[in-house]
Amino acid sequence: MTRKRTSMTNIKEILRLKHECHLSTRQIASCLNIGRSTVSDVLTRFKQSDYYWPLASDVSDTDLSKALYQEKPANRLKVMPDFAYFFIELKRKGATKQLLWEEYVAEHQERTYGYSQFCEYFRRWLTTQKRSMRQLHTAGDKLFIDYCGPTIPIVNPETGDVRHSQVFVATLGASNYTYVEASESQKLEHWLQCHANAFEHFGGVPALLVPDNLKAAVTKTDRYEPKLNDSYRQLAHHYQTAIMPARPYKPKDKAKAENAVLIVERWIMMRLRHRTFHTLRELNNAIRELMKVLNQRPMQKIGVSRQALFDTLDKPALKPLPMQKYVYTEHKRAKVGPDYHIEYAKHYYSVPHQLVGQHVTLEATSQIIQIFHQGQPVSSHPISRKEYGLSTHMEHMPSHHQHQKWSPERLIGWSKQIGVATENVIKQQIQSKAHPAQATRRCLGILSLARKHGDVRLEQACQDALLVNKPVLRFIRNLLDHHREGTLSLPSDSTPDIPHSNVRGPHCYH
Repeated sequence: MTRKRTSMTNIKEILRLKHECHLSTRQIASCLNIGRSTVSDVLTRFKQSDYYWPLASDVSDTDLSKALYQEKPANRLKVMPDFAYFFIELKRKGATKQLLWEEYVAEHQERTYGYSQFCEYFRRWLTTQKRSMRQLHTAGDKLFIDYCGPTIPIVNPETGDVRHSQVFVATLGASNYTYVEASESQKLEHWLQCHANAFEHFGGVPALLVPDNLKAAVTKTDRYEPKLNDSYRQLAHHYQTAIMPARPYKPKDKAKAENAVLIVERWIMMRLRHRTFHTLRELNNAIRELMKVLNQRPMQKIGVSRQALFDTLDKPALKPLPMQKYVYTEHKRAKVGPDYHIEYAKHYYSVPHQLVGQHVTLEATSQIIQIFHQGQPVSSHPISRKEYGLSTHMEHMPSHHQHQKWSPERLIGWSKQIGVATENVIKQQIQSKAHPAQATRRCLGILSLARKHGDVRLEQACQDALLVNKPVLRFIRNLLDHHREGTLSLPSDSTPDIPHSNVRGPHCYH
């Protein structure tokens, strides 16, 4: 083992006190508050060196240090351990340096170093490696997750519109095996789906997820107790894993992710920069091909590929995938309107009419929406993408509506106070539905415009809507918001008949 070196300041002061002040070893140790053995060791080493006091002006601290503490060369008869192999083996659960040293001794017998020298040489080898490589990660333990900063454009071939896809990156700590996927955005739905796809690709689940502090993962950042997104927490519960977000402004917590993102940007994204993609699937197919090559390339220093390390380290240690496939579910709270419908994603779904005015919770997937009241399921509908449409179950409709706060008679009475055109619009809305109660919400939306824009303007907008046969809320609201009511009722100006030599007459077309 290398003796702990004395600082260069103390070394020069020891030499000065000895050769210029002629103090004894005990006196020098007392002045500098160091041990006598240290003073004696420095003086002995200086005496055995090729230097004399006072030192020449061209002798640097580095030269003096090398002269006093010459490194003992490694014994050529000894076999230097393969530290790259031991570095990989230490990632396995239960692996220790003592066990690896014993295996090293069993293989090379008398030609081995002692355990203390083995550890010292291993420590020196680690200092020559990259900083991120010196972090020892257990197999199957952590998955580091982040998004790349740059995006990849996707061009619509029909319209030429460009949308920028986000690049999701997840890398396992022990093997550096990396998963890459392009998604439409960093929204919660896409963030969670990328996780599910990554687990499917790995064929298992790590013990711990280490994401960055984006909004889809953490709703409130904190160095000690970050608040996780509820949907993200449910994904972790589904896969029986845990989440430990990186601390804000602490890049070392996710050094693996930072390094993986840099590699993906340089090795994958730069190779795709001259290609044009028209669909997200086309882009992901190209990414998947390059991702496979990246994981199969040998890494520098270690000389082993990510794929090989994944197969031997991480893959056997990952938790098994759950029996049921993960499905993204959005949770919301809503209030039942007077027409016994709740709104979700600009569409209206019915619940039993007895719940009018009550608050309910809903769970929506890409296929179905389920509605609960006080924890009990009360309604279920297939998801509809029709904006402002209605999905109504007949059993949810009441047999009569006298008890309803907004009856058709009351809505028509309110519209009469505004004007004839408004009354006709409301009547058409009521008549367009299978049951009058289904039009209550839209009628209230139209009549409530009078509070913001006034009765006169609303009446004029309804006249224009009837004129073009568009007596609907969105059209009337658009006229009022842009102050265009009344323009459709104005007579169109006819083109004046101006005689001119350049104007061709009817004889030119026979």
